[in-house]
Amino acid sequence: MALFNRKSATTTAVAEKPAVDPALAALTGTYTIDPAHSSIGFTVRHAMVTNVRGSFGEHEGTLVLNGTDPHHSTASIDVKIASIDTGIADRDGHLRSGDFFDAEAFPLMTFRSTSAEQLGGDTYRITGDLTIKDVTRPLSIDLEFNGSATDPYGNQRVGFEGGATILRSDWGLTWNAALETGGVMVSDKVKLTFDISAIKAAA
Repeated sequence: MALFNRKSATTTAVAEKPAVDPALAALTGTYTIDPAHSSIGFTVRHAMVTNVRGSFGEHEGTLVLNGTDPHHSTASIDVKIASIDTGIADRDGHLRSGDFFDAEAFPLMTFRSTSAEQLGGDTYRITGDLTIKDVTRPLSIDLEFNGSATDPYGNQRVGFEGGATILRSDWGLTWNAALETGGVMVSDKVKLTFDISAIKAAA
């Protein structure tokens, strides 16, 4: 009986080893983020009662996907701070100023991945270094793989969407104004959103 139990345990362990999905393995390669079909956005509480939403219209990046072993996948993204857009020109100008991003002195916000993991199913977590102004801190982004397709022009595309929540003060973005009724004008908590379409480089 003891031998049977040991044999069963060994057999079960082998059976539980996940097989490589051929469809995912075929996605292995280098991809360029398509800014025309991607968005990097944010949401922040304003005056304690509503949300302001915005995005960065100019960005570029590269994904190196390993469908056989997702742990070896990487991501690199550069975002132009001057491209920030919240729908109000005066507010955008304030955000570009030294009170916030200081876009003239620090024109780029960058992310460089340091690790990747599959959380289960089509959900992944990519961790890396986010640099805003002259501050670099770790950031983990949870992403859902939306699938892959060949577009009408013959490009192989992959899609991911997800987000993360940060405290802007961790990156030195501390400007604020007190409200007469209590609280502050701009929340410290910022929700980041990512909707990424990327095109596979020719072999």
